[in-house]
Amino acid sequence: GHGTGGIWQVEEGAIAGEQDPPGSGNGGILLTDRKFGDFELLIDMKPTWGVCSGLFLRSNDKGQCLQMMVDYHDAGNVGQIYGEGTGGFASRTFDVNGKYDADKKHVGYTTDKHKTAEEVGLVSACKPEEWVKAWKIDDWNTARVLVEGKYPKVTTWINDQQICVWDGATSKAERYDKEAVLKALGTEGSIAVQVHGGENWPAGAKCRWKNIKVRPLA
Repeated sequence: GHGTGGIWQVEEGAIAGEQDPPGSGNGGILLTDRKFGDFELLIDMKPTWGVCSGLFLRSNDKGQCLQMMVDYHDAGNVGQIYGEGTGGFASRTFDVNGKYDADKKHVGYTTDKHKTAEEVGLVSACKPEEWVKAWKIDDWNTARVLVEGKYPKVTTWINDQQICVWDGATSKAERYDKEAVLKALGTEGSIAVQVHGGENWPAGAKCRWKNIKVRPLA
């Protein structure tokens, strides 16, 4: 669920995306023109708390892809894998929730809905408390993503903490069909960032991205 475009601007050397108009529910995706198959990606991100975004891997022009979730909100997840337009499978071992002070300011995180990596079709996953320790609140966080193979193996890190390993050749994630995903995406696609559509995106909230480096591996 994106929309017809979103607002994308450069602010202080970073790409900033928000709904168009702000708070309207209309989102979008920003795609690279170049297609990538096997690659390593480094990207710094700073989403506003409450934002539902994502990092799209091997995306087609419709926005079907393998997504590293950047669901930075209550009942969210950042760093694990979702099938965007490719079955809606969710390989996530925990949900992230906000901790708030007396003034309702977001000051930290709790986690719940804990599952094992095997239960959700991952090869491995960090512990929820490792994610909480790695993520820097109200600051820039560096994601590293490695994508390799026909049925891609996707490995994600945040600030040098490995978050998960997902293997498209062997994943038993519910609703994942490796042949259907291969048919939809092929073996290469765009890298994209998302402003999710819908009413849950806070008015004025933004996802911010900078220092984007892609290294093709093939």
